[in-house]
Amino acid sequence: MRRYEKYKEDARRLVQTRLQHYNQFYNYTIGRITIRDQKTRWGSCSSKGNLNFNYKIVFLPIELADYIIVHELCHLGEFNHSTRFWKLVEKQCPDHLARRNELTRIRWSLRYIFKLR
Repeated sequence: MRRYEKYKEDARRLVQTRLQHYNQFYNYTIGRITIRDQKTRWGSCSSKGNLNFNYKIVFLPIELADYIIVHELCHLGEFNHSTRFWKLVEKQCPDHLARRNELTRIRWSLRYIFKLR
């Protein structure tokens, strides 16, 4: 069994649980939630309000997974990386810069572990 198939539903449960928690504060309409095996992205948001997440989110410390989830959730309110967008993220992740830096640092370790290119 491929690693993706093994952990996909764990990732879906984590993402749905944390989205439900954080969306209490934002109250956005969420479209479809998809778990993917992506090489370079942790998550994305479509213009239709669909949220996509990398299954590898389950291997991250919860504070980094939460940052990714909040980041994508906030794109439902601001579909860009403007100052307003970062203020939305900051409401639930006041230390978002530190989390983002840690995610960048840890990504190199995960590249080795998962043989990402």
